Amino acid sequence: MNAFKLSLRDQTDLVGFLRDLIQMPSPSTQEKAVGERIAAEMKRLDFRNVTIDRIGNVIGWIGPGKGPVLMFNGHMDTVRVSDPEAWSRKPLGAEIVDGVLYGLGACDMKGGLAAMIYGAKLLRDSGMDLMGDLVVACVVQEEPCEGLGSRVLIEEEGIRPDWVVLGEPSGLDVVRGQRGRIEMRLITHGRSAHSACPALGENAIYTAARLLFGLELLAEQLGNDAFLGPGSLAVTDISSSASSRNAVPARCELIIDRRLTLGENETKAIAEIQRVIAREGVRAEVEVTEYQATSYSGYPCHNREFYPAWVMAEDHPLVLSAVQAVREELKHRPRVGRWEFSTEGVYTAGVAGIPTVGFGPGDPRHAHTADEHVRLDDVHAAAEVYARLASQLLGTEHPSH
Repeated sequence: MNAFKLSLRDQTDLVGFLRDLIQMPSPSTQEKAVGERIAAEMKRLDFRNVTIDRIGNVIGWIGPGKGPVLMFNGHMDTVRVSDPEAWSRKPLGAEIVDGVLYGLGACDMKGGLAAMIYGAKLLRDSGMDLMGDLVVACVVQEEPCEGLGSRVLIEEEGIRPDWVVLGEPSGLDVVRGQRGRIEMRLITHGRSAHSACPALGENAIYTAARLLFGLELLAEQLGNDAFLGPGSLAVTDISSSASSRNAVPARCELIIDRRLTLGENETKAIAEIQRVIAREGVRAEVEVTEYQATSYSGYPCHNREFYPAWVMAEDHPLVLSAVQAVREELKHRPRVGRWEFSTEGVYTAGVAGIPTVGFGPGDPRHAHTADEHVRLDDVHAAAEVYARLASQLLGTEHPSH
């Protein structure tokens, strides 16, 4: 079987496009410039029906306009640079050193986005007759609210794929699942008093401290799964409110990041916290937080911060097809594993039940780090694997070249 190979011209164009994406800042809700650049590239490469939807996702199509639909899915937004001094290169510089491209989003996940778009081009250029469509979906706001962009695509825009491939960094291995997560707010209540007479009040911070000890113990007793591993719990923020700094606070608030393995759900996670509260006999309550934002397109975003775990069976046809595509293009058998972080798969697989796998360039350990980078050879290889996988799912004959 002939391999899909990027021409030298395509490699040059892909790198230039990827550098443009990195040089354009795209923090969540501010993806407009990157979205417009992606739409322009899709049109230049002759994608059809290139559109920007109501929330700001960018969508482009390859194929006959009928039959099954394969979606390549990746996000356009990045985290912000928390500590510029920690970078040895400019975060938006898109510098290339010894075949490695440095910059914010290079690994997570503009390298994957560029590879997906050029993988779609490779598929079209092959001249293969396709029995279905490939849609490349570049979504918004994945970093703070994974699954939101995909939900709008599927539920509101009416794009219902038969398969989804996520281009998050996987080290060119195949991913078949991830833990879910729920973000909770734990609020403790006290009674305000002048801090010169603290015994007259009830300090909500002290109440929270008692619960913190219980949460630390709970974190060692969570569920476990042979594939996804254990659930986890971390308190990630604490704040209090009082009339002044000379007053005993009557309210304290904790934010809890709870990662959910298989067998754990929202009801179980909340009940565990409620048992800690009941055991301490304090005035407190726990609730799921709500994500709220306005997209760059003006779309109002609301989402309860619960994101389910998902796993595809190791012998699922889509997983087997992804493994086969890597073997045929890269001449080795990839590992089949899981992501530690959360992705759009929480919606596509976890809610919508659409067969989903992950595959992308870049080492996941480099995401959200100083000097984030991706190897350009891996970006090229990913594009070729994407084309091969799409040909297996949508093609009626092998390419002639």
